[in-house]
Amino acid sequence: MRLVKRHGTPLLLIVLGIGIGLFASAQWVPNVSAVGRQDYESLEAFSNILSIVKKNYVEDVETKNLVNGAINGMLNSLDPHSAYLTPDLYKDLQSDTQGRFGGLGIEITVKGGMLTVVSPIEDTPAHKAGIKPGDQIFKIEDEFTKDMSLVDAVKKMRGLKGTKINLTIRRENTADLIDVSLVRDIIRVQSVRSRSLEPGYGYVRLAQFQERSDRDVQRALEKLAAEKSGLKGLVLDLRNNPGGLLNQAVRVSDLFLDSGMIVYTDGRIESQKQKFFAQKEGTWMDFPLVVLVNGGSASASEIVAGALQDHKRAVVLGSKSFGKGSVQTILPLDDNSALRLTTARYFTPKGRSIQATGIVPDILIDNVPLQDGKPDEKKRPSLREENLPGHLNNPQQNSAKEQEQIDREREKQIPTSGPTGDETIDNDQQLKRALDLLKSWDVFKQVVQKKAA
Repeated sequence: MRLVKRHGTPLLLIVLGIGIGLFASAQWVPNVSAVGRQDYESLEAFSNILSIVKKNYVEDVETKNLVNGAINGMLNSLDPHSAYLTPDLYKDLQSDTQGRFGGLGIEITVKGGMLTVVSPIEDTPAHKAGIKPGDQIFKIEDEFTKDMSLVDAVKKMRGLKGTKINLTIRRENTADLIDVSLVRDIIRVQSVRSRSLEPGYGYVRLAQFQERSDRDVQRALEKLAAEKSGLKGLVLDLRNNPGGLLNQAVRVSDLFLDSGMIVYTDGRIESQKQKFFAQKEGTWMDFPLVVLVNGGSASASEIVAGALQDHKRAVVLGSKSFGKGSVQTILPLDDNSALRLTTARYFTPKGRSIQATGIVPDILIDNVPLQDGKPDEKKRPSLREENLPGHLNNPQQNSAKEQEQIDREREKQIPTSGPTGDETIDNDQQLKRALDLLKSWDVFKQVVQKKAA
């Protein structure tokens, strides 16, 4: 994590993933241009309204609360990812990148005015309690959450380790509300897990992009390569990875690329126009690679998948990713609060913006739950960037009619499969298909070598 001093104010340079708490880096330079006449008139109108409310509202209201509310409203009107961070939330936000923070272990966003779960983080109270992507948090304790801001929701759900909290959940296709009791804990996120699927075929699960993720992936690769059968193929699992530090997305991509661009960002300000390139040193190029993604793969994970896909270094397999292609910068304020502001879009090496469109896998396999031996289409995950009110448009997006036709053709390519389990071959059809693909790859290579001889 970098802190940059500009005009005496440190700037935390990051881009957030879905909802609250995950980051990637970008630069922002304050715009110090003079305020125009129209701006002064707008400020005067705000000041007048503030004065009227203070004088006439039925109850006495602190000016600070009114101003904070106005700030939140202003930022929320921009897009789903811009927000005002209170001092406490800003402090918590910084600790998130280090893989340790207090709370429930849940990634949330707002959809249709309702707090909606994007993904529970593995091995956390939320995950162990059975909270699922797409669940709506109807109540926190006894307080209804309709139109509650993300900031307020996070503030209410975080607390001291060992304290209890009750959530009321509304689940799709379930008539009754579900009451869930959880015990807060210190969330220690294990960013990287690895194991052998079969002799010679490795598996690396990357849950979030944290400060040491690249080194953890490197160690996992070294461990797999040191086994008796070596490393003949690898599955990199980015499913339900909501994002993280951009520099880590670049470094993880660089582990598998020996040259070329990884990602670039573009914004209104010149300092937001950045390019990131791969270096040859330390590259793992001796084995085929399959990258797994789904609707919970967002931001930094989409950067990795897009880079490896564009360079044809990996086959991307799974379902369409979340589609978060915007860059947020954290700007600290004098009172230890901060602004989280969308400042740029990022693009894959071939110049693709995935904002509100996502990464479309090379091989589409959706882990649709089975009902009586048939895919239950009602339970197909649907929460993506394009579903969030006020999301940024994709400047490259097709017309609605063209996009509808493309989506229909893509759906025809999706075979049915069983439910996803906890990273086991038997009940995870996407992982099984990835392993089969790697093994077939090795067979075809041997055939080609024999013909050449």
